[in-house]
Amino acid sequence: MASPTAAAASGLLRFNEDGGRLRVELLGRWVVANAEVLDRLLGAMPAPDGRELDIDFTAIEAVDTVGAWLVHRTAARWQAAGGQAAIRGASPEYEVLLGQVAKADRPAPPRPKKLGPFAAMLDRLGRRVVYIWDDTLRLVSFLGETVAAMGRLAFVHPGRFRLTSTFAQAQAVGIEAMPIVGLISFLIGVVISYQGVDQLAMFGAQIFVVNLVAISVLRELGILLTAIVIAGRSGSSFTAQIGAMKLNEEVDAMRTLGLDPIEVLVVPRVVALMVMLPCLAVFADFMGLLGGMLMSWVTLGISPDVFMNRLAAAVTWKTYFVGVVKAPFFAVTIAVVGCLEGLRVEGSSESVGRRTTQSVVKGIFLVIVLDAAFSIFFATIGI
Repeated sequence: MASPTAAAASGLLRFNEDGGRLRVELLGRWVVANAEVLDRLLGAMPAPDGRELDIDFTAIEAVDTVGAWLVHRTAARWQAAGGQAAIRGASPEYEVLLGQVAKADRPAPPRPKKLGPFAAMLDRLGRRVVYIWDDTLRLVSFLGETVAAMGRLAFVHPGRFRLTSTFAQAQAVGIEAMPIVGLISFLIGVVISYQGVDQLAMFGAQIFVVNLVAISVLRELGILLTAIVIAGRSGSSFTAQIGAMKLNEEVDAMRTLGLDPIEVLVVPRVVALMVMLPCLAVFADFMGLLGGMLMSWVTLGISPDVFMNRLAAAVTWKTYFVGVVKAPFFAVTIAVVGCLEGLRVEGSSESVGRRTTQSVVKGIFLVIVLDAAFSIFFATIGI
């Protein structure tokens, strides 16, 4: 144990005992540079033995967070041992610092119990369910904010709608996506026609390959594959663009200037995709039918005239309507998911990659879920 003389010689601490009371006078600078010496001196103080402890701040020169923490820890240890501890002579600034340190002094959380295999599986399942539920609520809330912003721009403040940004996004998500959408749709038409011929040949019904191509492309595959391509291409682009702006604090700068990021960043992208995805769906349908027609001509000798006549007999307006009507809903889903994940980027560039991946996965998953829901709905109403 250090003697009072040794403690005073350090120039940081002086204490004396007076019966049942121990008075500690703090001297010099109680800062991080002296933390090691201070910790050693405080550890060498006499044992509490039920006595009172007075910590005097009158002669101290400076205190930082480390010094305040050491004082608080000493007082708490003294009280835990059955003694009384009081701090005297502290200025209002030091009292605030001590109060903040005491407020931050929380016990460490208990170590979780090691679960068995079955309990661990249930724990993971429960956490996953809670995460999916919170994520769904967040998506629905963001969709509501987006619809409200679109309503404000349409009916209350139409002058704030960013037409130039919308046209720029329309070119990026629509016109520039036509080559890849057209190529994939063309090849899908070729594949359906080729595989359909093999199956229908067993029944001598090769001519019905036209019906197969038309209904498959127009009702389902044309719009579904287009939406999946756009989710991977444009949805990820929305997330990466907005995420980079979030990392560069451009989104915070918008809010500081009184601009709503949803109006500036989200609404133009949603509107552009709502307009362009139906157009891409029509283009994809045309390319899919073209691929099916060419393959039917090559494999079966069905001329384009015969194909078109058979197509007119096999397809009604309902077939075309079922495919195109899904496009705006898919567009809103892809754009909202992409923008939401971009606004959730935080920390570092690693977060951009993680959110971009989640944007693509969630976008494609929700598109397929919506497509299944539409299929059930149209089957129920007889379309």
